[in-house]
Amino acid sequence: MKLNLGEVLVIASNKMGHGDDKLGEILIKSFIHVLTENEKIPGTIIFYNSGVLLAADSSACLDDLKLLEKEGAEVLLCGTCADYYNIADKISAGKISNM
Repeated sequence: MKLNLGEVLVIASNKMGHGDDKLGEILIKSFIHVLTENEKIPGTIIFYNSGVLLAADSSACLDDLKLLEKEGAEVLLCGTCADYYNIADKISAGKISNM
């Protein structure tokens, strides 16, 4: 198991940065993947707004999020956001929480 830093990471979008959406999707996927390669991981990762889409069945980040959970990170998803995007029944990593 990796060292849990106890820090909280908040992800509010399924893309990183502003500009080209495809590039933003590549960047957020790479960012989450790099977290799995570090010896230290965040204690909690909170997803809200379109960030919750990263934990859904079709997400390219799903395997990395599951690995982070297995390594001890708590993955929390905004329930209101999951409902808004109509994916509450399609969440495959983390657990639905509230704000």
